[in-house]
Parts: sequence; C-alpha cells; structure tokens
Amino acid sequence: MTTLFALVTVLSGNAMASDDKPTIAVFTKNTTNPAYQAFRVAADRIGRSAGVKILHFVPKQPDNVDEQKEMVEQVLKDRPDAVVFILVDDAAMIGSVNKLNEAKIPIVLAANPLPGDFVTYVGADDFEIGTREARYLFEKLGGKGKIVVIEGTAGAPTNRERVRGYKRAFAEYPSIEVLGFGAGNYQQPDAKLVMEKFLAQYQQIDAVLSANDSMALGALEAVKAAGRTAIVIGINGILPAVKEIENGNLLASVDFNMFKIGCTATRAAVRYLNHEPLPDKVILPAEIIDQSNYEAWLVPVEQRSCPEWSEFVR
Repeated sequence: MTTLFALVTVLSGNAMASDDKPTIAVFTKNTTNPAYQAFRVAADRIGRSAGVKILHFVPKQPDNVDEQKEMVEQVLKDRPDAVVFILVDDAAMIGSVNKLNEAKIPIVLAANPLPGDFVTYVGADDFEIGTREARYLFEKLGGKGKIVVIEGTAGAPTNRERVRGYKRAFAEYPSIEVLGFGAGNYQQPDAKLVMEKFLAQYQQIDAVLSANDSMALGALEAVKAAGRTAIVIGINGILPAVKEIENGNLLASVDFNMFKIGCTATRAAVRYLNHEPLPDKVILPAEIIDQSNYEAWLVPVEQRSCPEWSEFVR
C-alpha cells in the first residue's frame, strides 16, 4: 500500500472491495478548506443511507494535480462502481478523466464544469455567484471606493468564473477603484499573506472582494493585526465565516453550498447505480448570507440534513 493510498483508506475507513456493497470513489481537492470537508460529510451521509460504500481520495498537498492523477490511476486499478469527481484543475485533469471514460467507470462531475463524458454535473453558476457577490459589496459601498481582490487557485474553473463575474460588476460600477489582484489559492494562510502585502502597499483599502470564505477569514486576520478596517466579503457560507457575519466582522458570504452539492452529487451517483433517471446537470441556487438570514447557516454540517432530490430536480 502506498503512502498516498494509505491516506485514502484512513479517510474512508473502508477497503475498496471488503464486501459486496457498491463503491463510490469521491475525489475532493484538499483537507484544508472546510467546504470540501462539508462535501465529504455529505457524501458519507448519502452513502450510509443508501447502503453504498464511500471511499475518499484527497491530495495531501492542497490542490495538487500530480497527487490527484496518481489517485485516478489507483481507481483505474480498483474499479469502483462510480466516481464523484471535483477536479483540482480542469485543464490538467482532462487526460485522467479520459482514462476513466475509456475504462467505462461512470463519473458524476461536481462543482467544476468540464467537457467530457459524465452521467451528470452537479454544481452552481460561479459566474453569477461572482457577479452577485461583487454587486452586493459595491451597493454596500454606495457605488464607490477602493478595493482589493483576493483570487483563488489560478487553474480552478471556479476562480476563473468568479473573477469573470467580478469584472462584469466592475463595468457596472465605474467609481469602484480596483487597487490590485492577489492569489490566495483558496487557502486562509495564503490570503493572509496577500492581504498583508496589500495593507503595506495601500494606505486606504475600503473593501476586500474574496473568492471564498477561507481567504476572507485570512484577510480579516491581516486587517485586524494591522489595526486597520476594511469591509470583507466571501463565498461558501462555511461555519467560521457565518460566525464572523454574526459578530459583524464579515459583511456577507454567498452560499456556494458544498454540503448540498455533495449530497446531490452522491445521490446522483446512487441513482445512476440504481438505473434511475438523471438530468444532464443540476444547478443549485445560491443566495447571499448576511445579517438578515445568517442563523440558518450556523448549524454545523455534521448536524444538517441532506436535501431531497426533488428540491433541485423537478
């Protein structure tokens, strides 16, 4: 057993072929982002209720393409009944997806869209999410102010689409001055470092537009440590961010709900194995989480219930 595969079995608590239950291999990007932990909790929840064995594949190095490619090679050897896949990088992982297609292992693609042969896609509209996040912030700023943008991982399609949404909003609010862009790689420590550099460079920063909540929390850390103030907004609705909304430290988040996406994507894989109908894609709605409605997101993911299939598929 390789070190890489040892991580997989520890996370899943199962071997690939220890019993006769159907097996679903679930690929996520890292162990550092609470959104992906929520996705894994959701997959396990559906697996238990459906009598399906869930096996998790997570790179040790966050968002590491080479590790995810290795894990695909392992899955090709072990041949689970289905795969639920969040890609580290949509361009870099095309070859691995093609191998799974050639091996006729069914794939439910989640979170990040990609051309290929998939039984369905489950995610949200990142372009619209980015646009809504930016518009909400700019409205709170009264349509003018100096901001910085903290992006996610350059190769991630979520980041690309969210930033495209930001640029759409920039065009609508010409009095918003964008001081700079920095890559926080969807990680809190990286975003803190980026924000520290921005704070050293600019005497006035009115707001921070962050492509996820973990980075928003990193930016908040840096702002607080510098004794400065800035309005910060994020995406995901993770519990630590929602608590900061409750405390008035974070303006808002946009609910790119990885728990619900995880429930729905894993349920889609189960439906495929049961020969039940599936749409080509399932797009979950997103909403702004702010002081007016944050209480609903204070429930830890471990205590949440998965939505019914009919909630998103008519």
